[in-house]
Amino acid sequence: MMILIDTSALLAILSLGDAFHHRARHTWQRLVQENVSLYLNNYVLVETYALIQNRLGMGAVRDLQEKIIPWLHIEWINVQRHQEIVDSFITVNRRQISLVDFASFATMRRLGIRTAFTFDPHFAEQGFEVIP
Repeated sequence: MMILIDTSALLAILSLGDAFHHRARHTWQRLVQENVSLYLNNYVLVETYALIQNRLGMGAVRDLQEKIIPWLHIEWINVQRHQEIVDSFITVNRRQISLVDFASFATMRRLGIRTAFTFDPHFAEQGFEVIP
């Protein structure tokens, strides 16, 4: 089974003060124990590093790098895919959905991933199954 992990889930796993922390930790532990293939793209990775550094500090960045990233498959978005994502982003014309979300939707569709580990409602709006 393949699941995309979103910034919201990664932040919740690491942030004790996050409203979804306990659900995120439980889901993370279950997915790792079940040896589920977890994916993200480099846009999510950059967004996650920036948010964690800003909100939680460099110790949490180190935890992300050493304890979580090794479990993840990173899909690198190239120039052609970037342009396709930007074109879609501009065409849809919705302020509430980020370019990073569009990159995640494109990654999921390209890899045939139907489920996202996220607390972001936009994934369900796009027709994906979401956990937890």
